[in-house]
Amino acid sequence: MRWIYNVLFNIGFLVSAPFYFLKMVRRGNWEDGFGQRFGKYDHRLKQALTNRHVLWLHAVSVGEVNLCTQLIRSLEPVLPNYKIVVSTTTSTGMAELERHLPSHVSKIYYPIDRRKHVQRAMGTIHPEAVVLVEAEIWPNFLWSLQRRGVPHFLVNARLSDRSFRGYRRFGFLFRPLFAGFNGVGAQNEADAARLRELGCREDAVRVVGSLKFDAAKVPERRHLDAASVLRQLGVPDDALVLVGGSTHAGEELILAELAERLRPRFPNLFLVIVPRHHERGREVGDVLKARGVRFLYRTEVMPQTQLEPGKIDCLLVNTTGELRYFYTRADVVFVGKSLTAEGGQNPIEPAALGKAVVFGPHMENFPQVVPQFLAARGAIQVADAAEFGRAVERLLADPGARAELGRHAQEVVRANEGSLDRTIAMIVAHLKPD
Repeated sequence: MRWIYNVLFNIGFLVSAPFYFLKMVRRGNWEDGFGQRFGKYDHRLKQALTNRHVLWLHAVSVGEVNLCTQLIRSLEPVLPNYKIVVSTTTSTGMAELERHLPSHVSKIYYPIDRRKHVQRAMGTIHPEAVVLVEAEIWPNFLWSLQRRGVPHFLVNARLSDRSFRGYRRFGFLFRPLFAGFNGVGAQNEADAARLRELGCREDAVRVVGSLKFDAAKVPERRHLDAASVLRQLGVPDDALVLVGGSTHAGEELILAELAERLRPRFPNLFLVIVPRHHERGREVGDVLKARGVRFLYRTEVMPQTQLEPGKIDCLLVNTTGELRYFYTRADVVFVGKSLTAEGGQNPIEPAALGKAVVFGPHMENFPQVVPQFLAARGAIQVADAAEFGRAVERLLADPGARAELGRHAQEVVRANEGSLDRTIAMIVAHLKPD
């Protein structure tokens, strides 16, 4: 079975390599750490890991990285003798790791799941335990851990319908892999049942809740003062700010047209658009230009920038890792990938800040979270762009409604906190005492 997987993987990798590398080039900074993707790490990492107990955490991209940084900050005090290595798959994920984690935490790229590359990475890092944060299941990596007897954990585990069907269809391959996890932190009972059905051991699965609730808080030491940035752009402190967070194609135009329609009624309305993928910045900019929107790219805002009030109507954030800071200045938040695309982005971050949150009908990635917000009247879900516009207009006109929506949202977040402590307890219980 393993040789069949490796043959098929190699064929698939060769076919998909052009697309894979094109995507890397589009995201930028692809040269840095390129060899690490093939398990080649430099002497500095080897020296840092010599004679150390190593805990390896993996976070695929930006969303998982935010959870991973919270995990690391909480793990370090209880595991002071462990050297922490954290890996990611994307350059945007690496940028976030570099931004939020100190230098003594080693940051690397995850190896491509070819047996040779995985073995080379394992031979360098020699982990005593591995934690996968919402990660995909890569067979060669997990086979290598099982062969070495390395405890490994899956945390904040959530299975979409599509993933569940795929893993179940190829159960002959994945059941032994799921059975090898020493601990699995499921977000809810439904996911726990699915994970057991896929092969996870009964005693390994724990329902700990979603780490996203604990990770949603904006740190006290902020890397960006969004209010100051908007002041530089001539946006007064009493302006109404509509933030479109993690938007996808088509949603930026909906936001721009809505802001244009509402501005006669709300002349101090300012729009902030944060695309989910920063490399779409130029594409989104072209959409806004065609619509006649007066905007500025976030990367064009310098310390000396000082615009007159009314000079621009929109800020297009073409950077990574700054969305949560712009949420702090929002009066109304639109959660992207919910109107023109399926899945939905994270509604918990703006909810934790007590913001008035609106999203579209497609929030499939949060099947347990969204009903909680709706039942508690802590968010508004709309069916289409027209209903979205009416909901935003009502909220902009009614400060009391915005405050009530935000208060209920915060109550939902507080009720779900504690998953971080439960996850750490699960991991630490399986590690060897020093």
